[in-house]
Amino acid sequence: MFADRARIFIRSGKGGDGHVSFRRELYVPDGGPDGGDGGKGGDLIFVVDPGLNTLVDYRHKRKYCAGDGKEGSKKRCTGASGEDMILKVPAGTVVKDAETGKVILDMANRTEPVVLLKGGRGGKGNQHYATATMQAPKYAQPGQRARELWVDLELKVIADVGLIGFPNVGKSTLLSRVTNARPKIANYHFTTLNPNLGVVDLAEGNGFVIADIPGIIEGASEGVGLGYQFLRHIERTKVMIHLVDAASVEGRDPIEDIKAINKELEAYNPELAKRPQVIAANKMDAMPEEDRKVIIEMLEEAFADKDIKIFPISAVSGQGVKELLWYVNDLLKELPEEPIEFDQEFFFELQEEDEEESIVVKMEEPGVYSVEGPKVERMLGYTNLESEKGFEFFQKFMKENGVLKRLEELGIEEGDTVKLYNLAFDYYR
Repeated sequence: MFADRARIFIRSGKGGDGHVSFRRELYVPDGGPDGGDGGKGGDLIFVVDPGLNTLVDYRHKRKYCAGDGKEGSKKRCTGASGEDMILKVPAGTVVKDAETGKVILDMANRTEPVVLLKGGRGGKGNQHYATATMQAPKYAQPGQRARELWVDLELKVIADVGLIGFPNVGKSTLLSRVTNARPKIANYHFTTLNPNLGVVDLAEGNGFVIADIPGIIEGASEGVGLGYQFLRHIERTKVMIHLVDAASVEGRDPIEDIKAINKELEAYNPELAKRPQVIAANKMDAMPEEDRKVIIEMLEEAFADKDIKIFPISAVSGQGVKELLWYVNDLLKELPEEPIEFDQEFFFELQEEDEEESIVVKMEEPGVYSVEGPKVERMLGYTNLESEKGFEFFQKFMKENGVLKRLEELGIEEGDTVKLYNLAFDYYR
C-alpha cells in the first residue's frame, strides 16, 4: 500500500540546568560562585529529501526526539548542547497537529530545513546571580523544558494537473501515452492502486507534471472505494482533466459520471470544485462517427453553464490528445507557478504560552489557598526551598508572576496557609 500518511511523536531537546558550585582553590581567597550554564536542547527539524516519494520510513518508527542539553559544570563551564533531530520527508508533505487536524507546516515549497520545535534554552548557572548583597547564591536557573507534540504527516503529491474519473475510463492509458510513466494497465476496475506521476514534455520547453489519481467513485468523500485515500493528492493540482468513457463501453452515462465525481470533490473540499477543469471524452475510436457528434453535443449542452472545454480523444490511438495537452499547458500559464501551499493554522508558540501562563490561584476554604500550574510545578522542582536564598528566589518568582497580588485580592491574611501541590506554607507579608 502507498504510504502517504503517518502519525508520529516529535520532541525537541530539554535545555540543560544551570550549575551551582563555588570556586575552591588553594591560595585563592574569596572564591565566588562559578557554576556554568546549561547547554541548549536540540532542535526538531524537517527537511525535504528529493530522493523520497513516500512516508514509508515513518510507518515503523513512531517517536523522534532531539537530544537534551547537558547540565553546566564548575569553573563556569557550559554544558554540551543536545543533538538536533532531522526528519527527512518527500516534497509535498503536510504536518498537522494530531489532536485538532490543523496545519502546522507545509513542505511544498521549502528548499531549506525548517525548525519546527526549538530546543529549550540552557539555564543560567549561579555565577549570574552573584550581587553585592548576595555573594554566594545557592541556586541556578533550570533549563527550559522540551517541546513535544503528536503530529500527522500527510503526503499530497505535487502535480500541475490531476487525471480524475471513474475506474476503467483510460486514465492510466492516457498517462502512459503522454509521459514516460509506466502504470499498470488492465481491463478491470481499480487497476491503479497508487498515484502515478509523469512529466508531459511539449515542444519549445513547454510541459507540466500530471498525476493519475486512483479511481474515485460515488461516495468516495465518505470512504467508499479507493478514492477517499487519494483525494488529498488532488488538492495541490491546479487543473483537472476529467476523463470519461464517452462510448459507454460499460453502460455508464458519462454526464452522470462527471456530475457524481464533481459532487464528491465538492464534498471533500469545496475549493476543489472551483479549480479549472477540462473534460476529455475518451474512447472515441470505439464508436461510429455519427454517435461521436451526438455525445459531444450532449456534453457541451450539459456543462455549457460551467464554461468547461470538452475534447474528444482516444488514449489508445492518440486522437485529439495533442490538442488537449496544449490547451491545458496554456491554461496553466494563466495560473500561479508555485505549487498550492496550505496556510498554517496551528501555532505551537501560542499554545505553549497559554500553558506557561496558566497559574491558577484560588481559595479552597477560609484561610487556605492553593497555587497550581505547570510553571509553578517546574519551579518547585528546581528550587531548594529549604535554603533561605532559594526561598527568596521563589518568592521573587511568585511576585513577578502576579501570584502574590492575586492572593491579596482573594483576601489572604498573615498566618493563612498557601498550598503548592504537596507543600504548604504560612503566609507572611
